[in-house]
Amino acid sequence: MNFRLLAAAVALVLAACAATPPAPATVTDGVLVGANGMTLYTFDKDSAGSGKSVCNGPCASNWPPLAAAAGAAGSGDWSVITRDDGKAQWAYKGKPLYFWAKDQKPGDRTGDGFNKVWQLAKP
Repeated sequence: MNFRLLAAAVALVLAACAATPPAPATVTDGVLVGANGMTLYTFDKDSAGSGKSVCNGPCASNWPPLAAAAGAAGSGDWSVITRDDGKAQWAYKGKPLYFWAKDQKPGDRTGDGFNKVWQLAKP
């Protein structure tokens, strides 16, 4: 067995793991939640994979986007879109993610089904 080759392969795998950024959201009780523990939602009027959000202006005041830091890069199911205002937003499986302004505490899901176009973001 070539131990140098094995050591090089292990080093490459470890480097790749170390370079993978953490996901911008986690799963709690079957839905995606932000780092603050608040429920995330998707908007049926957003087209998956379009790289755009159609929730802007007053809509974004009620449905704040899951903001991505400048220079953030997607990986796997996660991508970053650029909003109309130039800010970056996280998307999961091509769908932009939002919070609902009326959710008051982690675990609230009061936006689910709102106007029949807002849905819980599920993995």
